[in-house]
Amino acid sequence: MEIDRRLAAGECLGPLAGVPVVVKDTIDMAGFPTTAGWSLLYGKTGGIDLIPERDAPVVSRLRDSGAVIIGKTNVPVFSWSGAHANDSWAGPTLNVLMPDRVPGGSSSGTASAVASAMVVLGLAEETGGSIQNPASAQDLVGVKPTTGLVSNAGVMPLSSNLDVVGPIARCVRDAAICLDALAGYTSEDPKTLAGIGKKPKGGYTSKLSLDALEGKRLALYGCGWRNQPLSKEAEQLYDRAKEELERLGAVLIDDPFAGSGFAGLRKATARHGSYDARGLESLPYDVHRYLGRLGPNAALKTFAEFAKATEKESLFGAMGALRSLLHLPQFEAILAHPSQPPNIDEFIAVKQEYLATFEEVFAHHHLHACVFPQMLQELPPLHGREFIRETTVSEINIAGLPAVTVPAGYYASGSPFGLIFVGEMWSESRLLAYAYAYECSTRHRKPPPLR
Repeated sequence: MEIDRRLAAGECLGPLAGVPVVVKDTIDMAGFPTTAGWSLLYGKTGGIDLIPERDAPVVSRLRDSGAVIIGKTNVPVFSWSGAHANDSWAGPTLNVLMPDRVPGGSSSGTASAVASAMVVLGLAEETGGSIQNPASAQDLVGVKPTTGLVSNAGVMPLSSNLDVVGPIARCVRDAAICLDALAGYTSEDPKTLAGIGKKPKGGYTSKLSLDALEGKRLALYGCGWRNQPLSKEAEQLYDRAKEELERLGAVLIDDPFAGSGFAGLRKATARHGSYDARGLESLPYDVHRYLGRLGPNAALKTFAEFAKATEKESLFGAMGALRSLLHLPQFEAILAHPSQPPNIDEFIAVKQEYLATFEEVFAHHHLHACVFPQMLQELPPLHGREFIRETTVSEINIAGLPAVTVPAGYYASGSPFGLIFVGEMWSESRLLAYAYAYECSTRHRKPPPLR
């Protein structure tokens, strides 16, 4: 009613005026505890409350755009799982489509809130799949932006080199409108300087068109990108999606990364034997800087204080959520001196190789984007030992490339099948346009039954 009154009075309102949204728990909201899903960082479970005095810039931008923030959403401990939030102090998050399957992580709660129509939009954040996994797992649109397009200041970090904030929505247009509100320079986050001049004139909805795929050359998934095969049913669903794309005028290029050396750049260094964790070496330093932003009254102000307060369940102990980071060659030295800028030479080197190879393949084959199944196979059980097997985590996170997920059908079990469009840096507007054309033509997404 307030929005209606202001509109009737001729007031100029923001693009998200009155739109209900949620915010991932790791993103700071002034006066609300940021718990990272960990009981040791929540007062009501015997932990310490970390209560920021300021909003993160992305939250400030939501408020400025008129959005109504209704709450924060559940995550796994320290955002470490890309599949679920089973270890959160708040309990597991359920997949709205299939409660017995994983909801995707670490932005699990954000995806569930959007999928259930509790809200229109949700803020998610990705270090290694945490936007694309939950979006695809719950049949949603997710935008993983180019590193530096959206600020991640005021976000409890895993890595300032990898972390990106982006929207999850039920349709492409809503995601594009939200990205308009989030993207842009902030002095709190110097890397956003790189994004100046990269936003499209007219905003991220300006290129949305039903014929956006006409004549566009799209790379297909193959062993040149990653030497991991799709399941038989995923292959069948992908074949159908290829036919749909061709009917929309797309030109499909079979495995253009073959022979480029791209697949060989990925190195399993941590977590479940498949995740390339290079770039997370800086975590102690990044957490140290994050704590310093909370304000002078914060319960913890340095990484040393953080480590002391949580030593009984250390993140890096034998059972700690982040214990596998100890396998990174530079990590222990950085952990010993968390207030000093870290040496991340190996990460910088592999990032440079990823970008150079990606750009060479795109130039050689005159590509506009990649279009892959977001997952190799259907979702695993909620409480099983399996994890989501995606196609683009590590590669695009280390390189800093943008991606957009879009619903593309269902397995026989009812598990959602999604596509992911991946492009060159700063190509979000084009990727959103391709996803929009596909979404409008196929209309695969079906609203889930609410139990």
